[in-house]
Amino acid sequence: MNAIVALCHFCELHGPRTLFCTEVLHSPLPQGASSGDISGQNEQGEEEEGGIQMSSRIRSHSPAEGASADSSSPGPKKSDMCEASGKIRGCRSLAGGHPGYVSHDKETSIKYVSHQHPNHPQLFSIVRQACVRSLSCEVCPGREGPIFFGDEQHGFVFSHTFFIKDSLARGFQRWYSIITIMMDRIYLINSWPFLLGKIRGIIDELQGKALKVFEAEQFGCPQRAQRMNTAFTPFLHQRNGNAARSLTSLTNDENLWACLHTSFAWLLKACGSRLTEKLLEGAPTEDTLVQMEKLADLKEESEGWDGSEEEEKPSSQPDVVEGQELSKCSTETSLMPDCNSWNVAHRRLSIFRSLRHMRQVLGASAFRMLAWHVLMGNQVIWKARDMDLVQSAFDVLRTMLPVGCVRIIPYSDQYEEAYRCNFLGLGPHVQIPSHILSSEFAVLVEVRAAARSSLYPALFDDDQSLNKYEFVVTSGSPVAADRVGPTILNKIEAALTNQNLSVDVVDQCLVCLKEEWMNKVKVLFKFTKVDSRPKEDTQKLLSILGAAEEDNVKLLKFWMTGLSKTYKSHLMSTVRSPTSSESRN
Repeated sequence: MNAIVALCHFCELHGPRTLFCTEVLHSPLPQGASSGDISGQNEQGEEEEGGIQMSSRIRSHSPAEGASADSSSPGPKKSDMCEASGKIRGCRSLAGGHPGYVSHDKETSIKYVSHQHPNHPQLFSIVRQACVRSLSCEVCPGREGPIFFGDEQHGFVFSHTFFIKDSLARGFQRWYSIITIMMDRIYLINSWPFLLGKIRGIIDELQGKALKVFEAEQFGCPQRAQRMNTAFTPFLHQRNGNAARSLTSLTNDENLWACLHTSFAWLLKACGSRLTEKLLEGAPTEDTLVQMEKLADLKEESEGWDGSEEEEKPSSQPDVVEGQELSKCSTETSLMPDCNSWNVAHRRLSIFRSLRHMRQVLGASAFRMLAWHVLMGNQVIWKARDMDLVQSAFDVLRTMLPVGCVRIIPYSDQYEEAYRCNFLGLGPHVQIPSHILSSEFAVLVEVRAAARSSLYPALFDDDQSLNKYEFVVTSGSPVAADRVGPTILNKIEAALTNQNLSVDVVDQCLVCLKEEWMNKVKVLFKFTKVDSRPKEDTQKLLSILGAAEEDNVKLLKFWMTGLSKTYKSHLMSTVRSPTSSESRN
């Protein structure tokens, strides 16, 4: 993440000051940082944490320290720092000549560099301004807590102010802030919950250490009574040499800055890894919109279950959700979501690997009949003893349809009507009504035990499980061999028979074909349902779309049921708006 994390302090003598900051470097270390190791210095000072190699030995003396620095170098002057008698005071974190800290991320070749101030003049100015604003004008009520501010020119800042206990300070506490600066406002706002939780943890640790030191000092030498006795002495004039103490003294932690470097480096790495940009080409597809609507419905339904105290009772019929499959549990168990949900990832075995594989197993003519009924929206019934085989078949066949057109009952012990599901799995002994068997709006696939294992030649080693089955596809309206069929079916078969196309390429072809025909569905929906055009105009439109044939028209009408509610409501609201009506007139 291209950002800077800094610890700031409000000094009673010099005002807001930057104590410690960590920045990200994607290139070799800047001027002022040595390109090689400093021989003989902290050779053992490397450790590794979370894939980041920590080191405190490769940054040279910084001009920000005020020694041997150019007059144009960034950083405060030595006279502006709380420093006397060689001691580290409240305005300073690292001693003069300290090499600073550097972490190497082996995965991305990024360096995380920590020192008191950024080495680049422009970055120093940005951090300095953010520090001043975080400890002066940009504060939340109570002067302790998170706040967001910034602009395009100087960057955007997430600031969290807090107090540290100090028995020698005015009011027995000192004011600090941890700020995160970056130029991407949206990214920083989206990272607010993450940054708030992690920075709050760092602050709690600092405050906890300081509180222990404060309580020990108050127990040994209470300051309140001593100050009451010298009430008329100006406070600033009666300070002793230890008044402006550093944070390491307040927390009694000599390794404080190394720990802060580790925390800040991890914070930058983790915050940059948790959010990734995704390029979306065009508007979301209908499948994406439908899936989002289903997830929202499931979330709302689950919240309703959580708030209800009624006891759940076993249902005599399996549940069905559009675009999602729910299998039927035994009546001896409670209907918990984990029992009902059919999760493809948890299936024991994917028996049918692709549409091409299923076509090889069933045969060309039987597969064409089955695919025709799937695309037309007719009920597809599979009767088999193996539940995994039925679920695997439905998982493959559903790829030919939009998500909104899929209603599945993977396995049931009784027949379910077509309005409840267009994919139905049944046990081998379940009775199907005779009018369904003779109906032209249903197709039945019976999986029987084969008389010999050579009925279906095994093309792969894991096809042995299919050798023992015989697949019989029947329908009240068989598809004639010379029937043209819907255009998309012919294109699907052409892709499946083309051996030069891999399975992955065929899958992408299928996605493109579905998107093409869903666009035609959208045009037809707006033309007929929204604009209410006459039948003659609709026929002309179908001819223009290349879908005037009977099978194509049936397919478009069925696929129209898979349009998302978002798209339908958007069209209706657009047409009913006054501006839209005026433009049409």
